[in-house]
Amino acid sequence: MSKDQLDYQELVQEALRGVVRMALQRVQREGRLPGAHHFYLTFQTTHPGVKISEAIRNRYPEEMTIVLQHQFWDLKADEEAFQITLSFSGKPEKLEIPYQALKSFFDPSTRFGLQFTPAAQDAPPPSEAPDPTPELDVKTEKPHKPGEVVSLDQFRKK
Repeated sequence: MSKDQLDYQELVQEALRGVVRMALQRVQREGRLPGAHHFYLTFQTTHPGVKISEAIRNRYPEEMTIVLQHQFWDLKADEEAFQITLSFSGKPEKLEIPYQALKSFFDPSTRFGLQFTPAAQDAPPPSEAPDPTPELDVKTEKPHKPGEVVSLDQFRKK
């Protein structure tokens, strides 16, 4: 078998991140989420380019999940990253998250989800690489408060 010099796995990951980018850009254009859509976005807080306050970084030193549903402001989604203001304990916090920092994206209203492999330098060898579009098994969606950071463990396959 010949060596993958085109790096198809990374091309697929970039295409999938493009889905998230386009969804966020649509929400930005429309000024709200359409219908019952809402997004759970999990990202690496340690990824270069992630801009969050020290208080949030101390609380979530490796990764965190944000929910975009009712209470979010100032969404700006460009080609490389998105910025958003969310409320944490009643205090507005601006976050900037490069798409490369994303670990997963999930919209419970449609049961659509994406999981991303780590950055190229941390990725497992191609023979061990996970399927870039695993089917997520959603058994229950627990209610949550707007702007609340939640765990995606309930949505992961066991």
